[in-house]
Amino acid sequence: MTKTPSNIILIGMPGAGKSTVGVILAKLTLRDFVDTDVLIQTSQARTLQDIVDTDGYVVLRKIEEDTLLGLSVKNSIISTGGSAVYSEPAMLHLKSDGLVVFLDVDLSTLEARVHDFSTRGLAKRGDQDLADLFLERFALYTRYADITIRCAGLSQEEVCAGIIARLGQK
Repeated sequence: MTKTPSNIILIGMPGAGKSTVGVILAKLTLRDFVDTDVLIQTSQARTLQDIVDTDGYVVLRKIEEDTLLGLSVKNSIISTGGSAVYSEPAMLHLKSDGLVVFLDVDLSTLEARVHDFSTRGLAKRGDQDLADLFLERFALYTRYADITIRCAGLSQEEVCAGIIARLGQK
């Protein structure tokens, strides 16, 4: 069995459960938990939505990239923002000492979980609807994922158990 990387990076759409699963997984695997959306909001002293509304989605993506490139943690579960995958340098930095886990949640489940995407600080073009964004990001999530967990019908604890089981196979 190969050595498990220091960090486990969770990627996926807003509403996929990255933050919730991340906290549980951190407890189960005796790791720290880092939510990069919280890091961004703290460093900018405003919400993701305010950044998008005031400066635009491109600025949010740049702030996210800079935050990820500056991240230097060990033995952590890292919950990324949904748009982290737009930055190849940031994803390669995360993968340098981490295993990327894609929480694959279907569009209808995301829509049921998140009642108002207009308040989530989505880094998307104004002409994109959620379905377009989902398709665009799905290709990026699968590109960077070392492990994909299909979350349909699973509780957060079952998602964590699936991740832990797959870690044992890596």
